[in-house]
Amino acid sequence: MPKNSNTKPIIFAHEGPLSGQSWALSSNTSIGRSDTCDIYIFDRQVSRKHASIQTAENSKVTITDLGSKNGVFLNGERIQGTRELKDGDTIKIALVQELIFVSSDATIPLDMHAPGKEEPSQRLYIDQNARRVWMGEDELLPPLSVQQYNLLTLLYNAGNKVVSREEIITEVWGGDAAIGVTEQALDALVRRLRGRLEKKDPTHSYITTVRGVGFLFENTDY
Repeated sequence: MPKNSNTKPIIFAHEGPLSGQSWALSSNTSIGRSDTCDIYIFDRQVSRKHASIQTAENSKVTITDLGSKNGVFLNGERIQGTRELKDGDTIKIALVQELIFVSSDATIPLDMHAPGKEEPSQRLYIDQNARRVWMGEDELLPPLSVQQYNLLTLLYNAGNKVVSREEIITEVWGGDAAIGVTEQALDALVRRLRGRLEKKDPTHSYITTVRGVGFLFENTDY
């Protein structure tokens, strides 16, 4: 997705107790076991003030280990002090919580999460009883293929949570048919679905790829 002036770097929680949650990064985002931290991880292996992520005016983003007992791991390597973050980097906090860093170049606008904003309305609606998809006041026609519809419904029902590639393959292909489904087959299905949605509504990107994790469905309007 092209860079947008309203976008912010994001941290996505992948494997761990916070799985599925995400945070737009401020100038200083704290991580730890203290409930005063911006990213609060309730686990004894996590220090009260474990780490912090800083975003500079030049868009450089860094992570600092605040002297934690069980460490901060960046792409599998335990770090000391401060390290710069790159898009797609994997962070592990004390081997308890895995986090994924997504730079502002690759993210969707997150202003919707700011306190005080009124609730956004949906751009796309699925009548799951009738298996019909509506975009605004117009129905999406011709109907989606079975796999496209199943993928869209899975992402739609996940809300603002990332759906992993493994879960998509299991749910969309199902049972024995999911065995042997390749990454290329999944990516091709996502491209076809994106194409159908963007042809109907070229003003909005509905499906965001979260590198190394899966896909996020963005379905809000203001």
